Amino acid sequence: MEKYKLFDAELKFMNIIWEREPIGSGDLVKVCNEKLGWKKSTTYTVLRKLCNRGILKNEKTIVTAIIKKEETQRYESHEVVDKSFGGSLPKFLTAFFGDKKISREEAEELKKLIDSHREE
Repeated sequence: MEKYKLFDAELKFMNIIWEREPIGSGDLVKVCNEKLGWKKSTTYTVLRKLCNRGILKNEKTIVTAIIKKEETQRYESHEVVDKSFGGSLPKFLTAFFGDKKISREEAEELKKLIDSHREE
């Protein structure tokens, strides 16, 4: 699962790729300079590291993600619940909602989601 662990700068880089893939490495350098203030060498260093970890693929200067955004989000979500709330989803939701109210539609959507993941 460590494959899905991304540091902040890596996550920002991956968001650029997920939004634009497939993207040429030259275009990626330009976007990273505009959005992140990175030099060409920084972009290529991070690209190489993520390719070596099996997160990205760079074939013939075309960059694509091997790991999808949803997989990373799932991993990060589990990490937060495990680390901060001892793995307790109800404790996480209590903290998340606080005093916030949700709409009837959101509540119904959450109920359906819970029902679809309930152990029998």
